[in-house]
Order: sequence, then structure tokens, then C-alpha cells
Amino acid sequence: MAPLLDGLRYATLASYTWAQPRLLLLLPVIPLLFLGRWLLVHRRRPRLDVAFVAGQLRRDWTAGLRFLPDLVLGLSMAFGVVALARPQRTDERVVQTGEGIDILLVLDVSGSMELGDLKPNRLEAAKRVARNFIDGRVGDRIGLVVFAGDAYSLAPLTTDYDLLRENLSSLHLGMIANDGTAIGTALGVATNRLRDSRSRTKVCILLSDGENTAGNLDPLTAAQLAHAFGLKLYTIGLGKDGVVPYGTDEAGRPRYVETRLDETTMRQLAQAGEGQFFRATDNAALNRVFRQIDRYEKSEIKQTRFRNTKDYYRIYLFWCVGLWLLWLGLKNTFLTNALED
Repeated sequence: MAPLLDGLRYATLASYTWAQPRLLLLLPVIPLLFLGRWLLVHRRRPRLDVAFVAGQLRRDWTAGLRFLPDLVLGLSMAFGVVALARPQRTDERVVQTGEGIDILLVLDVSGSMELGDLKPNRLEAAKRVARNFIDGRVGDRIGLVVFAGDAYSLAPLTTDYDLLRENLSSLHLGMIANDGTAIGTALGVATNRLRDSRSRTKVCILLSDGENTAGNLDPLTAAQLAHAFGLKLYTIGLGKDGVVPYGTDEAGRPRYVETRLDETTMRQLAQAGEGQFFRATDNAALNRVFRQIDRYEKSEIKQTRFRNTKDYYRIYLFWCVGLWLLWLGLKNTFLTNALED
């Protein structure tokens, strides 16, 4: 009995999907059928004028019982419509097969990343596109290495993308006390993080805006070492060469500094890592670079979906038949006007 009563709850009805939802449009028609029947009977019924003396006609609640058979029949028809619409619930299970790839983002957080040729600055632009890149990956393990004059592994290889987004959001200028650009050291940390990976594809994406000015490891040697451990290296050069805006002075006037990217070394690093070099001089170009890398490095993840659909129309069919039988019983009682039927 409990499932029959549970099927009448609004929350239960709202949880269904319907095989024939258009049939539910018939529900408002049911009261119209009774209204039309009443109008036809009222128009054809012969009338006899009867005069009552005031106070002789008493109202009684039992007079309303004459509407009970019609109410029962209407409910039976409504449950019949609901049953015909076939309420269902579908359980879906997704099974992923295949293997993702390991990707390590190596991001420059040195002082020069504050330059404003990328909006609002180079670091924030890099963080934004890196976050979009993470959002587009499925099943891949992604890690994060940051560097300035020193390099640190900020996030291990993980599929916890929420953790990665939090780590990306926490990046800020000056987070590494020793300023500079230690590209070779950063690649060494990335190699150490990825060398024990058993993934068929290991990718390192290096974003920097300058030339190697710190660290004890030569960048080209570090790239060759990374390649020896099976890492594929993409390098992205951020910003423009020449005079670019760099904050404001005490009077609020824009300041400008001269900057230069060691593009030759960045190309050599990508070539040594059997990857590719990209130059991103503005926000749009940086977005295009990450979209291109995203197309190059795709993991083979297959999804198998299992759907189990269960019908619940029997509950409403039971109510329909039960109320219809009740209506047939009420037709043989004093509640029904045989002249109208």
C-alpha cells in the first residue's frame, strides 16, 4: 500500500520522466467533459416550477454526495491518462575505459610577469588560459610547477581538477623570494616529477616571458634530460619584445620598461623535447596556443553508458481500475440520478 500512496506525492510525480508527455495535456480536458455533459443535460431536462415557502427548504451536507460518483469517475480517468503517459525513472551508469596522459604545467611567476602587454598582466592571463585548459581535459593527470629564481612543484600529478584550480588561483607575483628566471631548474623539477610516470604520453608545457637568468642547470641540457625520460616539451613565449607598460609611477603616470624574450633558446628547448614553440604576444594568441596544444595532445578515453529504465505506470493503472470499479458500484446506489444517466 505504501508504494501506491507514495505515487500520489508531488515530489514523486516531479521525479519522473515521461515516455508520452503530450498525453498529460488531456488532464485539463477531463473537467471539460463533465462540464459539457452537465450543459447538455441542463438544456434538455424538462423543468417543473415548484414554489416553496420560505424556511421550509433546509440545506444538508449530504446533498453534496450526489457529486461523489462524478468525482470518482474523473479521478479514474485522470489516473488512466497518467498511466498512458508512462511515468519512468532512468538510472545511468558511466564506465570510462582507456588511459589518460600526464601533463605538467610549468609557469613563470617572476617579477617580469607583471608586465601589462597581456591583460591585466602576463601572469593573470596565463592563469586564466591554464584554467580553461584544465577545464577541457578529461581523465588526464595534471600537475603544476612554478618558478622564478627557484622552482617548486606546487601540485602533484592529479585528476582532482578542483585542487588544481585552487592552486592556480593562489599564484601571485613575489610568491618565490628569489627573483629571476630559472628555466633550466624548472625543467629539472618537471622531469623529476614525470620520470616515474607510467603514462604512455608525458607532456610538459613551459610558459615563460624572459631568458634564463638564474639556476645552476643549463636549459638545453635540462630539455635533453627531459626528452631522455620520455617527456614531450612545448614552450610558450609570453609577451612582446621592446618597450611595454609596467604599472604606474608615484604620479599615476604609466611606466614603461624594455623586455626581450630569448626566443632562440625557447625554440631549441621545444626542438630538443620533440615538441613545438609558440609565441603569444597578446591574450587572443595565448588562447589559440592552448587550444592548439589541446588538439595535439588528446587522451583516448572511451565512455560506456548503461541505462536502466523502470516503468511506474502500474501504480496509476491500479488507481484507475480501482476507482472505476468504485464508480460502477456507486451507480447502483441512491447517489446516482438514473434519469440523468
